[in-house]
Amino acid sequence: MPKGPEKNTKNKALHTKLVNRKKAKLQDEKKEKALRLKTLVTRMNQKKSSDDSNNLPNL
Repeated sequence: MPKGPEKNTKNKALHTKLVNRKKAKLQDEKKEKALRLKTLVTRMNQKKSSDDSNNLPNL
């Protein structure tokens, strides 16, 4: 029985490799963005808390 044409596994492997690389890059960018936002939020919270403590009236 004829099996049909040979499958092109070389191109499939290269495509999978490129797609996986792209996914990994996007995940890294997402993690870096989250980390930047987290540091920015903590910095703003610290600034806000220091401003609030400075604005309290002295009793």
